[in-house]
Amino acid sequence: MNLLMVIFGLVAILAVVGTVQAFKERNIVSIIFNLGAAVVFGGFTIATIVFQGYPPSL
Repeated sequence: MNLLMVIFGLVAILAVVGTVQAFKERNIVSIIFNLGAAVVFGGFTIATIVFQGYPPSL
């Protein structure tokens, strides 16, 4: 679960970067999908850190 959390965190960061670029290009569909991805993957990462701890306890 530790590596999966890192990968999902990176996906959330890239979704935020994509959102910023979508705002520059004024692409509404891209803004919606990037915000959705950032919320879902970021929320999963934060929830995993809160409930499992970092590094996760065995």
